[in-house]
Formats: sequence, structure tokens, C-alpha cells
Amino acid sequence: MVETIENLDHGVTDCRDLIDLAVEENDEDSLEDVQSEIDSLEAQLAILEFRRMFSGEMDANNAFLDIQSGSGGTEAQDWAEMILRMYLRWGEDKGFKTTLEEASAGEVAGIKSATIRFEGEYAFGWLRTETGVHRLVRKSPFDSGNRRHTSFASVFVSPEIDDDIEIDINPADLRVDTYRASGAGGQHVNKTDSAVRITHEPTGIVVQCQSERSQHSNRDKAMKMLRARMYEHEILKRNAEKQALEDSKSDIGWGSQIRSYVLDDQRIKDLRTGIQTSNCQAVLDGKLDDFIEASLKSGL
Repeated sequence: MVETIENLDHGVTDCRDLIDLAVEENDEDSLEDVQSEIDSLEAQLAILEFRRMFSGEMDANNAFLDIQSGSGGTEAQDWAEMILRMYLRWGEDKGFKTTLEEASAGEVAGIKSATIRFEGEYAFGWLRTETGVHRLVRKSPFDSGNRRHTSFASVFVSPEIDDDIEIDINPADLRVDTYRASGAGGQHVNKTDSAVRITHEPTGIVVQCQSERSQHSNRDKAMKMLRARMYEHEILKRNAEKQALEDSKSDIGWGSQIRSYVLDDQRIKDLRTGIQTSNCQAVLDGKLDDFIEASLKSGL
């Protein structure tokens, strides 16, 4: 990445020099060539920016998006359904396969909760910064007095975890020690170093086997034991990650507002990046990329 940045920097400097020279000599053909080079640099920059935005370990995964209405009865539940529609529209526009996994209907209108699954490349990467509380301010259609109401809905985004676990052991990560097998009372049962101890250095897992007479057989058995231990290690790691996700979900308090939708004033504003728009209907119809890209570029 550093090399790419240096190449871009040199390219910009070269273009600047060529522009100065072309203007000085009134050379329009050279200016057109410089424009082509600038277009190429912009394309390289876009690729670099994409790689930076989606550098997380889980960014390439499918995603689940959970919506939960806040307190406020029908108005809050209607707001939750508006958010559901917004994300479904966004997902369809981006080319993701969207599936409504669950929806709990509101008592009068709207929904109490819902879960959407987004299937496609970098679904979680695109959506991960949408976790938080979304605040709506409007004159409620459910209020006969047409008064202004404030409602909340929380959004939580999590990656879909692949349950298929492939244990790929790099031989360079292993330290193999051989020693003489010992029987009862400590006496050596074999005059050769047939027993095998294998240490997987990245995890610190150690297995050993001396039940067979040949070193080769003991090594094969030890490798099977190591794979089993590493499988168990990966299961425990994934369970811990799932628990951490659940814990972070419960940490989303109603003070964790990320975006404010003030429909009466025709203003939607992201409270983290400062990005705002007056085209509220477009956003509610799924045009979220300006907000999402700004949050990803800022490293949220």
C-alpha cells in the first residue's frame, strides 16, 4: 500500500509538471494525454480507498441487520418499519440478495423488530457503521393533534459466521521434538527416539504421542491430536466472538445516536461525520451511500 501511495504521489507531481509545460507551449494534445493519466490515477486511488475501507477481518462476509423499535408505541414502531424499508431498498440497489429473516408486527402499525440478511461481497463491510440509534422527529400521523414527536429505533449489524471450520496447519508453525518413549517406572520401552511431541507455536498447543513403536506412526497420531485440539480452539474462539457481538448489542443505549432524521425541517444529519442532506425522501428510499461512505472513510 505504501508503494502505491508513493506511485500516486509521483504521478501527481509528473502531471503537474506536464500541465505547466503544455500550457507554456500551448500544446492541447499533451493536455489530453495528461487528462488520461489523471483518470488513471483517480482509478488507482479509488481502488486504494476501497481496500482501506474494507480491511476488516469480517468485512467480506454476509451480514445480518437487526432493527428494534424504541419506546413510544405506534409512532416508534412505524419508524422501525420505515427503517426496514430503507435498508431493504438500499440492499436491492447495491445488488445484495436481501432476505427478511424475521419481523414482529406492531400493535397498530409498523414493527417491533426485524432482521434482514444481506448476501453478497462485502455486505458486512458496507453496513457495519450503521450500528447505533436512529432518531426521527416529525409531526406524527398517529396523533390527532398533529403534534411533533421524537422516536427512536436501534440498528445492530453483525457478520454471518461460516460454521465450516477448515484446520489448515502451516508446517512452519510447528516445532517437532522426538524422545525415547517411557514405560511404567520410567524405563525406556524403545531404544530409539520414537516418541513425538508437537508444539503449535502461534497458539501454544502441545500434543505428544508414544503409543506406537515407530516415530512415523507416533507423528501421524500426534498430528491428528493436534488437528482435534486446534478445532476445539477455533470453536472456543468463535463462541467468544459471538458472545462479544451479543454483549456489544446490549451496549447500544438510546444515547448512542448516529443519525437524526428531522422530517419537518427536511434535514437528515449524521452526528458522527457531519454529513447532511435535505433530500429526506431519497434517503428513506435507500439512498444511503453518501452517509455510509463518509463513515467508512473516516474510519468509524
